[in-house]
Amino acid sequence: MSEHRIAMVGTPCEIMAASKLQYYTDSPIDVKLGLFCMENFSYKYFGNLLKEYDLKMEDIEKFQIDKGFVFLLLKTKETVKIPLSVAKRIIRKNCNICVELTSETSDISIGSIGSEDGWSTLIIRTEKGEEIVNGAIEQKFIEAKDFSQTQFNLLNRLAENKINKNLENIEKREFFARPVLYQREKSDDSINREISESNFLDLKANVIDVGVCVLCGACEYACPDDLITIDDTKPRMKGECPPDCHACFTVCPRTFIPEDLRNDNSKAIGDYIKVLTVKSLKHTQGQDGSIVTTLLDYLLTNDIVTDALIVDKEDYLAWKPYAKITSDIDEVVKSGGTKYSVCPVFKPLRDIKEGVD
Repeated sequence: MSEHRIAMVGTPCEIMAASKLQYYTDSPIDVKLGLFCMENFSYKYFGNLLKEYDLKMEDIEKFQIDKGFVFLLLKTKETVKIPLSVAKRIIRKNCNICVELTSETSDISIGSIGSEDGWSTLIIRTEKGEEIVNGAIEQKFIEAKDFSQTQFNLLNRLAENKINKNLENIEKREFFARPVLYQREKSDDSINREISESNFLDLKANVIDVGVCVLCGACEYACPDDLITIDDTKPRMKGECPPDCHACFTVCPRTFIPEDLRNDNSKAIGDYIKVLTVKSLKHTQGQDGSIVTTLLDYLLTNDIVTDALIVDKEDYLAWKPYAKITSDIDEVVKSGGTKYSVCPVFKPLRDIKEGVD
């Protein structure tokens, strides 16, 4: 068993992958902080879009999506607005079949929808999450207020809109291509039978080749023989799957979801204990009121977790995201802010597999 207790930050699809890793394996992930996410963009095509505005990635100080626009705060302190209707063309196509807005299988979900400027919306989903939030309030890492019915109605409506729009996309996709497996309502016994007959070739046919891969890297991490490599495009296998190995297919967030983790699309934001609007009392940098940074600070300071699995920006390539594990709160603070692009978030976990440190 791993000596690491990791707090992970991720989008809904990445949190689902983490939840499947916890469900099926001995995972070092102990706390899941889920982000609200409507969609993500292709890094390459985002760069191409910026050229149309005579901009480069290195010109940008901060991204923000709000009120139908992508706001780009430049290093010159100017702000450029790109209509979201224009930016839609660079959305990664796997996002068009995602029915989660609020990371429903996390311990705590965080986003900006519904909260006033400087505050964040926080959804407590598990007893562990509730204990963390209560501790952070008691130790004055954050302050919290009740979430009003008006705020909740806005959040619920946007979550419902995403579900309805992308269920339509799923129906259209299934008309022309293979079924979207993660939305299949199957019993756990039926899922286990499917898993027992599936390997990387099935993952490739049902997820990777049809543009459903979310690039999370769970398959790469779970492969017991290190045969899978994932880069900026898609997972690839070197060699052949050993007999009776189904690990990659099992943990992928876009293959069959066990009943305990499956989205209930009649509940727009999933199951929860409480919804709050919160503000950081420790940090001011970063997205959504720096609540993710502040909660990681609380978890590390109190030794509730040993490490944080976060996404930072490459030093040599502007806004290029990469995942890393750290116990240094300064590194956590530095990584704050949404990148609006994806990377194999589970890649660093390969270095801390049992027997490797």
